[in-house]
Amino acid sequence: MLDDLREQASASYIEEEEAPPVEVIRRPARFLGMTPIQTCVVAVLLLGITCLLSIFGLLVTGKIVLPFL
Repeated sequence: MLDDLREQASASYIEEEEAPPVEVIRRPARFLGMTPIQTCVVAVLLLGITCLLSIFGLLVTGKIVLPFL
């Protein structure tokens, strides 16, 4: 009885070693599903919007005055 258990254990161990390794398919890393160029465009647009809103805020509060007004 113990011999049968030893044979089964060694047989399953040998089968595991002989199995081919599983290849892992890696996808390229993406931020919110966008490509790097799309992410760069979004970042530049956000920078532009932030700058425009800041300038308009300064104009509205009177902290800066345009020279031709």
